Amino acid sequence: MTEPIRVLLVDDQALIRVGFRMVLEAESDIEIVGEAGDGAVAVRQAAALTPDVVLMDVRMPGTDGIAATEAIVREHPGIRVLVLTTFDLDEYAFGAIRAGASGFLLKDAQRQELVAAVRAVARGDAVLAPRATRAFLDQLSAQPAPAASGPDPTTELTEREREVFLAIAQGLTNSEIAERLFLSESTVKTHVGRVLAKLDARDRIQAVIIAHRIGLV
Repeated sequence: MTEPIRVLLVDDQALIRVGFRMVLEAESDIEIVGEAGDGAVAVRQAAALTPDVVLMDVRMPGTDGIAATEAIVREHPGIRVLVLTTFDLDEYAFGAIRAGASGFLLKDAQRQELVAAVRAVARGDAVLAPRATRAFLDQLSAQPAPAASGPDPTTELTEREREVFLAIAQGLTNSEIAERLFLSESTVKTHVGRVLAKLDARDRIQAVIIAHRIGLV
């Protein structure tokens, strides 16, 4: 039997945590291992409990979700963070993405959206709507690309994988990449997996950030 996805809930509002707990604990493959009411406690809980996924409120008094996300991802690379936000295209949420979160979800998301998002980040996918991805790209594009340092991480990519990487960097979904490159979605999914592995990228969002760092977007 597959081990359940271990989730840590982080929100400064207890009622919000209760609601998410009720939704997630109803799923046989998800287990709530702990809760935290602020970012500092979340960092300590992540170290003590080693959850698979942290459901992280982005705006909290004291240590906010951005700082907590950065600390957790830095100290525990295997833990995925899914940020919760009240507003779509929230600058705080994008800050958490830059800090290492694997995506963000609106607090008023439907039950199945929440469950699907937790499962997605647990298996290594990113959760970011195409509109939000493109807004994030716009934010990155407004910033000067940092000076390149170290070896080019794309040297091991095949020509086809470089095409897929460029498409990912432009915020295209798998279906859009398939249409552009005249491939099946299953083939695109395989290429995306290989690209992420060769770049040592945690997910698509990190791949976008890498593309910005090397001046590809």
